[in-house]
Amino acid sequence: QVQLVESGGGLVQAGGLLRLSCAASGRAFSTYIMAWFRQAPGKEREFVAAISMGGSSLYYEDSVKGRFTISRDNAKNTVYLQMNSPKPEDTAVYYCAARQGYGLLVTAKDYDYWGQGTQVTVSS
Repeated sequence: QVQLVESGGGLVQAGGLLRLSCAASGRAFSTYIMAWFRQAPGKEREFVAAISMGGSSLYYEDSVKGRFTISRDNAKNTVYLQMNSPKPEDTAVYYCAARQGYGLLVTAKDYDYWGQGTQVTVSS
């Protein structure tokens, strides 16, 4: 089992920079596929990015490709989401998620563990 705590959210101007972190506690962080999802008011939770156990495979939702970067540091039990040039439409609560198994899946139901979320607000 793993516990996840996100941090780093806040208010950022469009075109700025923001880095989200997700610290994991529990056992064997390096055996989990990690992902970021987000949920805007009145919308479904949607996939943002995922990273394989060793960090060599990445997958992004189309709208964030080239702007956001997911990474992980297994020695620190932490996964990151670097948000470059955020847009107002990126405003949402961002969640960190973890799953065991294989495959960079994009559906929320495929992830077993979730953090509490961190609010990101992008002003225009």
